[in-house]
Amino acid sequence: MLVGMWVFPLAAAAVAAVFSGLVAKRYLVRRRPHQLAWTLALAMYAAASLAVVFGMTGGWTPRAFQVYWALGAVLNVPFLAGGELLLLVRSPKMQAACWMVLVFVTAYTVSVLRGASFDAAALAEDLPSGRAVFGEGSAAQRLPQLISTPSYLVLVAGALWSAWRLRGRPELRDRFVGTLLIALGATIIAGFGSYFAFHGRAMAFSAALAAGIAVMFAGFLRTGRQASAPAALDPTSV
Repeated sequence: MLVGMWVFPLAAAAVAAVFSGLVAKRYLVRRRPHQLAWTLALAMYAAASLAVVFGMTGGWTPRAFQVYWALGAVLNVPFLAGGELLLLVRSPKMQAACWMVLVFVTAYTVSVLRGASFDAAALAEDLPSGRAVFGEGSAAQRLPQLISTPSYLVLVAGALWSAWRLRGRPELRDRFVGTLLIALGATIIAGFGSYFAFHGRAMAFSAALAAGIAVMFAGFLRTGRQASAPAALDPTSV
């Protein structure tokens, strides 16, 4: 293991925990469902990053890899995407359906991972790949392709649509830029992070974890700035 490699996932965990706390604080004040979904997603990201720290420093165990795989590789993206949908779609029936889907994918992920087998030799790596740990083509190994990938597309599409609606409005420039930064941060994590994890490049993966969540956090802070001029209530407000 490269010396100090665990610092990056530890930094990602710290940023995600602070990020989650700030969104939770907004939820307690405003009680908006998308804020609850994002709070849970960011808490998952923090826990998954801590699992990476544990695996890199103390050695991977089946339970630590389950936490990392479930919360980091599979579930945090659909909860982020679900939050985006809850923000944009105000129909109570559609919001209820969104929560039902999130509950289903969570239960399905837990069920698959509980029945998964582990390759002990693969867990000896600094950053084991899912295909090595669970086996190529297994249900557990395919969870990110089945759940995370379409969720990522929903998340980015929603963020870009929000940014499109905010374009050309100087008083909402901070919200416009912040929305794009959130989409960029998610792309760093889902794109670069997944690529480096697939190829077992632990150092690059760790850096992508920290960089992605930092960019998302910067976007969140940017969207929360006071508008430069009074503006009509917009559904993309976080």
